[in-house]
Amino acid sequence: MTGAIRRRSLGAAVFPAVVLLGVGAGIAADRGASPVGLWVFVLVLAGWVISLCLHEFAHSVVALAGGDVSVRAKGYLTLNPLRYTDPVFSLVIPALLLAVGGIPLPGGAVLIENHRLRYRWWPSLVSAAGPLTNLLAGIVLTLAAAGSTHDDRITALGAGLAFLAVLQFGAAILNVLPVPGLDGFGILAPFLSPAANRAIAPIRPWAGLALFAVLISVPQASGYLFRGAFALFDLFGGSRGAAAIGQGLFHFWS
Repeated sequence: MTGAIRRRSLGAAVFPAVVLLGVGAGIAADRGASPVGLWVFVLVLAGWVISLCLHEFAHSVVALAGGDVSVRAKGYLTLNPLRYTDPVFSLVIPALLLAVGGIPLPGGAVLIENHRLRYRWWPSLVSAAGPLTNLLAGIVLTLAAAGSTHDDRITALGAGLAFLAVLQFGAAILNVLPVPGLDGFGILAPFLSPAANRAIAPIRPWAGLALFAVLISVPQASGYLFRGAFALFDLFGGSRGAAAIGQGLFHFWS
């Protein structure tokens, strides 16, 4: 029992620790502490992990509102990433791929018991909650990046926040694609016929992986994704110059 309590306490500390790490990196980047690229890297990576947790938290909150009380018992409302179905594939690998390639792949996964939800369309709301969280995060980060500019000078903090905002917009676009395994398909699935869902079932485990492989290996595909992300970034007043600087600082080793 003591060991279980210790593991729960450790897991509950993960999210606050990541937040503190991100805040500390942001302060260091704003002050121009050397090496500034490292601090921007930590800031963006910590911000990305935080957004993964918030994305899944949004799914869980809407599911709870819809009648799936199991999300509380599963610990999804704690923002503890270790509660995800597979922390390695849901959190670590997306973070590593972001660090290496800058592709905003979806991360965490929570298991929603759809049969508990009150209405047929409620699973669509649950699925939509995640991408909407990324969209909102992108807007907030875009505004924060603009507020971090001092005397028309782009700071390292502002550049890092701008790049993170673009990644959030990219994640929002990617997640609403109607591909099995992504939230976009989850939005549509309740309205498909039983026969259509049965036909799609065999490819569900592989469709998302195939899409991610294309995004990673085909520059044109990821280019379309980032084109859409930058369009949203522009819409909310983002500075492409700041985002470009942030991307360069994030990949400080190259």
